[in-house]
Amino acid sequence: MDSYLELQLLPDPEFPANTLMNALFAKLHRALVSNGEGRIGVSFPDVEQKGVGLGGRLRLHGANADLSGLMASNWLLGMRDHVTVGALSPVPPGAAHRVVRRVQVKSNPERERRRLIARKGISQQEALLAIPDSTAKTLKLPYLLLNSQSTKQQFPLFIEHLPLQEPVKEGGFSTYGLSMGATVPWF
Repeated sequence: MDSYLELQLLPDPEFPANTLMNALFAKLHRALVSNGEGRIGVSFPDVEQKGVGLGGRLRLHGANADLSGLMASNWLLGMRDHVTVGALSPVPPGAAHRVVRRVQVKSNPERERRRLIARKGISQQEALLAIPDSTAKTLKLPYLLLNSQSTKQQFPLFIEHLPLQEPVKEGGFSTYGLSMGATVPWF
């Protein structure tokens, strides 16, 4: 990852920043499904300053050729009035690194019970005993609200920025630009 590209949301009186970031990230996800090949990572530089949300900046990390190819795909169509795109730049020397990953929890016991009933063919009562409501877990991480292309349902994509670490860890990225182990530059 020798290069990065920064996208800054512009203030908009009609749309809150989190709504715009949701839309921007959904477009990025669709572009990465088509063009990403697991070589582009993301980070949210303002996440620590904002506390609750992800902030108004999205940083894309990757090789110069991969980021140039992504931007040539015109994936920002419809968002250009809401975002400023920085220049494709080299990562500053001495940048720290961190993992930016998706975090999922089993937050819906009812859904888990339905799956258990379908898988094992057990009764509703047996499923309730196996998975009580008290098993629900919640997260206090920032998230994006995205729409599933397959189910058309909205879901939260929880994002965690792990502590700074050395050395750099190479690896692939999901179509969300997130990874369980690969690091992205942090500066």
